[in-house]
Amino acid sequence: MLSLLAVSLSFLDKATDYVSGSPVSYAVIAGVSAVDAFFPLVPSETTVIAAGTLAASGDLFLWAIIPAAAIGAFAGDNMTYAVGATVGERAAVKVEGRKGRRRLEWAHRMLDEHGGLIIVGARFIPGGRTATMLAAGTFDMTWRRFAVYDAIAVALWASYSALLGYIGGSAFREETWKALALGFGIALAVGIIIELARRIRERRRSDLPA
Repeated sequence: MLSLLAVSLSFLDKATDYVSGSPVSYAVIAGVSAVDAFFPLVPSETTVIAAGTLAASGDLFLWAIIPAAAIGAFAGDNMTYAVGATVGERAAVKVEGRKGRRRLEWAHRMLDEHGGLIIVGARFIPGGRTATMLAAGTFDMTWRRFAVYDAIAVALWASYSALLGYIGGSAFREETWKALALGFGIALAVGIIIELARRIRERRRSDLPA
């Protein structure tokens, strides 16, 4: 989580440069959202929040930002699912570090317990979403079922991120950095709460007798 914070904060200053008032911005939003699905060091939330901030000032259109982010995220998630379905369990070897392996194991367990609903929840956890989409491909889940849940997930995620930026931009029209900081701060707080809840659940589970 701290590494994500460092990367996202460094990206925050450049976000408004990448996401300008140009129509090309929508392609950038879609591309970043797609890459972030399988390479979580690219902070797609920051980009979408920045776009929402610009929409509040009239530089971009909110109604175009949300589908651009959702389509990109859907494409990236499905690419990750395809890797899991094609490579199978060998994909676990490609997950770097023990943290990544633990996330993959967690995703398998959550899919087993909660089914497709975890796909929706995991979309809001950077890093966790990658492990979940990868695990879904190796799990006994058809692509059609995965696609339905993922479509719901990316629609909610894109709307949530864009609206955070839009609300912040409406509140701080003359101070863009404050709008970005507000939107990103809320998104980060939500991510931390979800991650803490996951760790508490894991600790309680490990304390239970076999």
